[in-house]
Amino acid sequence: MPPETDEFRDIVEGDWAGGHIAGKRPTSEEMTRALQVMMTRQCVYSHTPNIGRSYDLVRAYPTFFERYFGSLGYRLVVSPRDQMVALSVPADAPRYDGLFERLRKDETVVLLALRLIWEEALRAHEAGDAGVVDATTDDLVDRIAGIAQVPPPDEPRLLDILRGFARHGAVRLGERDRVRRVSPLAILPGIGILVPDSYVKELILWAGAPQPLSSEGGKGDNKSEPPSGDEPNV
Repeated sequence: MPPETDEFRDIVEGDWAGGHIAGKRPTSEEMTRALQVMMTRQCVYSHTPNIGRSYDLVRAYPTFFERYFGSLGYRLVVSPRDQMVALSVPADAPRYDGLFERLRKDETVVLLALRLIWEEALRAHEAGDAGVVDATTDDLVDRIAGIAQVPPPDEPRLLDILRGFARHGAVRLGERDRVRRVSPLAILPGIGILVPDSYVKELILWAGAPQPLSSEGGKGDNKSEPPSGDEPNV
C-alpha cells in the first residue's frame, strides 16, 4: 500500500471527523482514483463517465480534497447547481505542473470562442440544466471568425482540439453528421473554470491581433504568446 496522509487513512477506515459518504465507505483505491481523476480531468461532473465514485467522494469529503489540492496550489470548486467539482488555479499563482499546457494559438482561440458562446447563452437564459449550453461546430466556427483575424481550424484539427478540451471537462462532443459535416457540442460549465473572467478581455484583443511574420516572411508558427497575466486554467 502506498504512503498515505492521516486524513486519507481516517476516511478509508471510517474515522474521519468531517462526515461520511452515504452507503459503503471508500476504499483506498477509490480515494486514490478520485485524486487522480481530479488531476487529469480537472472539471468533473456527476455524469462524467468511467470515474467510479470520484465525483461523490469529492462532494462527501470536500475539506480533505481542499487541503490536498490546496497544498499543490489549486482551489477546489464545488458547484452543486452545475453538479460539478473542479480545480482552479488562483490568479497570479505560479504553474509548474503537468496540467498547465502552453496552448497553441488555434487552441486558445477555440477555448475563448467556447467561453463566449457559453457566457452569451447564460445571459440570454438559454442554458439547459446544470449550466450546459448546446451548440454545434458550425456555431463555433462562426464565433471564431468573429474574434480572430485568422481562418478557423479545418474540421479534423478542430475536432482534435475539442477532444482535448473534452478531457478537461470543457465540452461534450456528439456524433458527427456525415451529411451536414457538423458535430453537436455541449459546452459545460467547466469552461468558466478553464477561462477565468479576468482573462477574457485581454484574450479577445490578443486573438484578433495579426500573427507575427516568421524570419522567412510568412506567418508565424501558430505558437504566439498569449497576453501576460492570468492564463487559461488548462
